[in-house]
Amino acid sequence: MDDLDAVLTRLARAPVPASLDGIEARVLARIAARPVARAGMGLGAMTIAVALVMGIVGAGVPAKEASAASSLSPLGPVSPLAPSTLLVGAP
Repeated sequence: MDDLDAVLTRLARAPVPASLDGIEARVLARIAARPVARAGMGLGAMTIAVALVMGIVGAGVPAKEASAASSLSPLGPVSPLAPSTLLVGAP
């Protein structure tokens, strides 16, 4: 830990490199000069319309046949994927 303290102390006492002089002003000038890209109202409205149509179509399509789902809960009474069931077979 003493090495780290010595390195940080030496770094704190070192002169600031000339390339860092005024870097904040340069960064803020570039941020201010960058144009703001904005999507138009038409693109947002079109996206909402497409999502609405997809929702309506998806809700209107009937589901395929309902299948009985097996319980995969590890705390359930009988689990088809339990190691004891897989090794020995069904109880």
